[in-house]
Amino acid sequence: MSLARSDFRFFHRMRVRWAEVDMQKIVFNAHYLMYFDTAISDYWRALALPYQESMEHLQGDLYVVKATVEFHASARVDDQIEVAMKCSRIGTSSLTFTGAIFRGDEHLISGEIVYVFADPATQRSRPVPPALREILQGYEAGETMTALRVGTWAELGPDAQRLRTAVFVQEQKIPKELEWDEADAQAVHAVAYNRLGRAVATGRMLPHGPGVARIGRMAVERGLRGGRLGRDVLQALMQAARERGDREVMLHAQQSAEAFYARQGYERRGEPFEEAGIGHQEMVIQL
Repeated sequence: MSLARSDFRFFHRMRVRWAEVDMQKIVFNAHYLMYFDTAISDYWRALALPYQESMEHLQGDLYVVKATVEFHASARVDDQIEVAMKCSRIGTSSLTFTGAIFRGDEHLISGEIVYVFADPATQRSRPVPPALREILQGYEAGETMTALRVGTWAELGPDAQRLRTAVFVQEQKIPKELEWDEADAQAVHAVAYNRLGRAVATGRMLPHGPGVARIGRMAVERGLRGGRLGRDVLQALMQAARERGDREVMLHAQQSAEAFYARQGYERRGEPFEEAGIGHQEMVIQL
């Protein structure tokens, strides 16, 4: 099966490691299935669907019933490769994903994985839910997978609160009394929703001084980090600041997130400090 890069919308980029090759520095054949499986995990992230929660919402799960690999050429150690995936067929109860591995424009490997949607308790097949069918067809057609809303705490508070509780209180162990404050009622909030209606990213913006806005409480669903959700929320809040006439935006970035904000144009100001037991750095951007 000959495939071209133009046949795909989704690509997972990776480098071949020494542990994945034989004495001839050629990838062990079995690793190609692992590459496809890893790409499938990132494909769900591109759909903005945290896998476990989404399957619970859809009242089912996906089970592999068939996997095939066709070899055209070998990947070698230190190769930069791209694993492309697409949902090529949706049956009554099955999903077929077609994959290809490229080194540049060279097509190295073809693959196909067939899943059946089934009841997790009995593992008996069930029809693919219409919502999942529409999401997959929409993604492959180039549609946006999230909707972003900007509004008040009264409008968006319940969804923002659920996500912030999961990220800050449960995951990062920040005390509840430090996470919640009266500023939420005065803040502008942004929440990104996936196509199942689940809040997957959020943030808020407050006035900090004349012409200065402060962005904070930025949170992204754990399984969906590394994509565009945080950037989309940040840009929406910055646009709200522009529309209000602010000239500058400042924020206290967790040190682990400094690189993310730097990529969006923010610069460090002052020395690092600790807040709620976590290292932070003040960062600013001019609007």
